[in-house]
Amino acid sequence: MSGKKKGAYSSKIKKATQMLFYKRHQKPGVKGWELHKALGSDYPKVLDLLEDYLKPLDLQVKTVFEEEKTPEKPTIEELDKARFFVALSTGSVAKDKLMGWRIDDLAGLAITISFIISKKGQVARKDVEKMLGEKMPNWKIGLNLDRYIRYGYLMQDEKGQLFLDWRTRAEVDQKALIGMLLSAEKQTEEAAEPKPEQDESEPEEN
Repeated sequence: MSGKKKGAYSSKIKKATQMLFYKRHQKPGVKGWELHKALGSDYPKVLDLLEDYLKPLDLQVKTVFEEEKTPEKPTIEELDKARFFVALSTGSVAKDKLMGWRIDDLAGLAITISFIISKKGQVARKDVEKMLGEKMPNWKIGLNLDRYIRYGYLMQDEKGQLFLDWRTRAEVDQKALIGMLLSAEKQTEEAAEPKPEQDESEPEEN
């Protein structure tokens, strides 16, 4: 995109930046319909231009759709229902990424997400608690699940069913996570298998 074109969009890019960076709701970011109303129907182009400025900072504009499956070529109506927010670029690692999170807490989150995926996106909280009880102290389970919900990785309905929330869909490569856990499980099983005993008898002489 030429500098002249970016200049023509400068006021819209500034407005989009303000809307994306300044938290106005409980969840970060802004809905597509809000951007549509403030910037016009070409707001997807404005966000593309904004990303050109964000890339040197290892940032990008992330889009989270209402449905778990991301449309291949989303329509403006689908984009209006989606949520947009600024996040680290794929492959970037923030120095404070683990601040406040213990490794076992992150492992619990990964296992929980994988468990929910294996149950087709919905599972009773009591079943998750039972599963996590095999992995961590019981006193931590409720605290961790509430934390995952509070941070937007999970959501819970009035019937006590757990689902994946917007942050999991935005930050977690679900296929890669499942593959990593399956690989780790396979390695654990192979390590636990008894190794065949070596034949220590002397070779027969000819």
